[in-house]
Amino acid sequence: MSQRNSLPRPRSLLIAVSAAVMGFALGAAGWALAEDNGASTPVTVPSVAQAAQAKKMVDLPSFTPIVDKYGNAIVKIDDSDTKIVGGQNIQNPFPKDSPFYQFFQGFPGAQPPQKEKMEALGSGFIISPNGYIVTAGHVVRGMHHIIVTLTNHRAYPAKVVGLSVRYDTALLKIPAHDLPTVQLGNSNDLKVGQWLLAIGMPFGFYNTVTQGVVSALDRSLPHDDEYIPFIQSDVPINPGNSGGPIFNMEGQVVGINDQIYTNDGGYMGLSFSIPINTAMRAVHAFMEHKKLTFGWLGVDVQEVSPQMAKALHLKEPVGALIASVQPHEAAAKAGLRSGDVIVTYNHIPIYNVGQLPPLVGDTRPGKTVPVGILRDGKPETIEVKVGVMPVKMRHAEAVKTADIHRLGIRVTTLGPNEMKELGIHHGVVIESVYPGPAAEIGLTAGMAIQQIDQQEVTSPEQLAEIVKHLPSNEPIPMLVRQGQESLYVVVHLPRH
Repeated sequence: MSQRNSLPRPRSLLIAVSAAVMGFALGAAGWALAEDNGASTPVTVPSVAQAAQAKKMVDLPSFTPIVDKYGNAIVKIDDSDTKIVGGQNIQNPFPKDSPFYQFFQGFPGAQPPQKEKMEALGSGFIISPNGYIVTAGHVVRGMHHIIVTLTNHRAYPAKVVGLSVRYDTALLKIPAHDLPTVQLGNSNDLKVGQWLLAIGMPFGFYNTVTQGVVSALDRSLPHDDEYIPFIQSDVPINPGNSGGPIFNMEGQVVGINDQIYTNDGGYMGLSFSIPINTAMRAVHAFMEHKKLTFGWLGVDVQEVSPQMAKALHLKEPVGALIASVQPHEAAAKAGLRSGDVIVTYNHIPIYNVGQLPPLVGDTRPGKTVPVGILRDGKPETIEVKVGVMPVKMRHAEAVKTADIHRLGIRVTTLGPNEMKELGIHHGVVIESVYPGPAAEIGLTAGMAIQQIDQQEVTSPEQLAEIVKHLPSNEPIPMLVRQGQESLYVVVHLPRH
């Protein structure tokens, strides 16, 4: 789960408490005085006797039936393996029999990378008796050997069927049958204030149950996950809960535990979950072996501030202000312009800019939807035929990994932004390094591989195919990049 800086404690909280205390003091006397030009007006305050006669509006629920029925469908997901970490890869220029060899080894940064046992941990839930499991994408991304452990402590190796970075959702498969499963619900039916139950493996503690209520719906988080309309709750979530389910009171899974808002790494009352409807859109695509596509307007939008609302002659600072329109895309073809403020999308009100991306992304490409706008302060409705997100914008969905066993590394796709930062146009990035030839020559996670055997590397699959056909025990040149520097190294591959 990602960490976010907490907001400063509002001073108004102390003011509200003070006001509540004074209100109680006045209420005890049975009167409140309203000052109006010196006149006093009596105000009736409910008595303690009347409060005692009031009927209870809400019964506290018992979560035991949900735990008894679905607790065994919750799994632990982890990855324990030896990885190569640390070291700055400064090669000792002296042979081992040289008297200067040990002297150079003592310099800072001259130590080789060390082997270290590292463990990732998360939760998941079984959706089919034949071993399909749903979890959060960040739980398994980068794992080398995924192990799924059931509540009966039986462990199975798992493979990733599909992973959506944009929806942070992954589908796993384990070789098992006749497994207990959860029941899926409809996250669109959730209401603020409803009870929620989470079952997961925080810190590895099996089937830990926590509860809370829905605090807010369709919550957008800044700077990432813009296509996920998060469920905000106060359900206590801790490391290891990620990927586990949250249940409604009908015992149906309505979300996947994903993130917390914190300044110390621990639970602070703000938890965020992926709506199950959003997650299952990705899961269904994975199970049907289809490409996951997203709707696309081709606009850059921003928040409408009070000052901007006044400048645009708007009554209220609501909606999503179009800052730019990309030519030849859906919005441009429909006639949307810079300066238009989108206030409804497919008849759904848009109060803030964060609401728009999930709605657009969830729209089937090719569908025509009405978009309500304010143009020069006047309302209009424009029919827009939604496009499909371009491939260059879907690079997060195209993330692929490959284990190159002959090198002892796991590599993944380089996105356009990463290539721009590195100043290169092709290559793959090393995600994990394990004991093997790559570790022996000092390669570490985060380095990019641009070439091997004088061949440009363009994808994880292509690199795996090249390495498969390279000779063993011969010097192979490899071009790697770290930061803004590229360097040729020589690697010797073992036999297959």
